[in-house]
Amino acid sequence: MTRPITVGVDGSAESLAAVHWAAREAVRRGLPLRLVHAWETADAGEHAPKALDTLREAAHELAERHPHLPVSTDLLDADPVPSLVAEAADAETLVLGSRGHGAIVGFLLGSVGQQVVAESIRPVVLVRADDRAETEAAGREIVVGQHGGPDDSGAALRFAFETAAERGATVRVVRAWSLPALYSFSPGSMKLLDEAGGLEPYEKKALAEALEPWQERFPDVPVTQHTEIGSAGEVLLSGAGRAQLVVVGRRAHRSAVGPRIGSVAHVVMHHAPCPVAVVPPA
Repeated sequence: MTRPITVGVDGSAESLAAVHWAAREAVRRGLPLRLVHAWETADAGEHAPKALDTLREAAHELAERHPHLPVSTDLLDADPVPSLVAEAADAETLVLGSRGHGAIVGFLLGSVGQQVVAESIRPVVLVRADDRAETEAAGREIVVGQHGGPDDSGAALRFAFETAAERGATVRVVRAWSLPALYSFSPGSMKLLDEAGGLEPYEKKALAEALEPWQERFPDVPVTQHTEIGSAGEVLLSGAGRAQLVVVGRRAHRSAVGPRIGSVAHVVMHHAPCPVAVVPPA
């Protein structure tokens, strides 16, 4: 079954930018595009006509820009969180509009957007209102974070390499590290560090090992390896200004106040100036 790229539409500038980002990606990948709008059932009578008009206008604009792109629309008369999570499960990627330095807007009010990102089993891409096709120009990198061992960031690396292959882009893989507390050293870890020649060479070696299978699978994708001491979120953001997309893995967990997203993904999705893909673990 061919999965569509699905995008949430609410008429805001952010969601319309998300529509056009999703359309360009669907054209590149040869996938259909699905436009959806969700709202609370209690608002159905008053809201449905406006929502339908919004979807029709977006679909009409896409038909003019991308006449050969298959586009479908649907009104989701149900709670936005489970509706969008369900839509994501059947999609290649879910795309949502996002406001920088704040919460996701539109029908994703308050914590709803974060719940969707935290619960989705498929990648979710967040797009700013000022996003333009020009940001995908040659020379602008796809930046992706890597941490831990070879398998820990596999899903994010796969998304980054697949996207770069479609766009002819370079992948910049970022691994941030910090000085460990003294009590965390063990004889085994000390031996590994000694064999690597110190902390920084050890981190570079770990990054190279994590990248090896993806470079073998995508030999034509140029790769830049970047290791830097510091906060992972800050290191990723430092490269976001020259990026066309930032990809982060998601480490979601539940707490007393509901689903939460890992701190690195949270920082990047709220502050990166370019689109951000949040990828769940495989």
